[in-house]
Amino acid sequence: MRIRWKLRMAAAQREIWTGTQLRRLLAERAGLQLSSASVSALFTKEPSQIKLSTLIALCTALECTPNDLFEVDTTPVAQPATAEGQHAREPRAVNAQGRSMPPL
Repeated sequence: MRIRWKLRMAAAQREIWTGTQLRRLLAERAGLQLSSASVSALFTKEPSQIKLSTLIALCTALECTPNDLFEVDTTPVAQPATAEGQHAREPRAVNAQGRSMPPL
């Protein structure tokens, strides 16, 4: 599963171009006071986690839903092969009579 952070796009669609503008909106509309560095990080980087209160404040300030801020790709991720599965795909040794020998 892959999650893409789309805050910058959601903000741009609402003509919010800078972290300073977003910080002001968060304070005015949602009552959330964040440092300039925190807003800049949200604006420019994909967060590894986000507080629910911050998510709600972003949605309130931008008049959007979480769906506008995240894109979730639920395509199943390929699982690494197990040790047993690897043996099944490895070529087997053949003895002098042409018979397959078990792996070592």
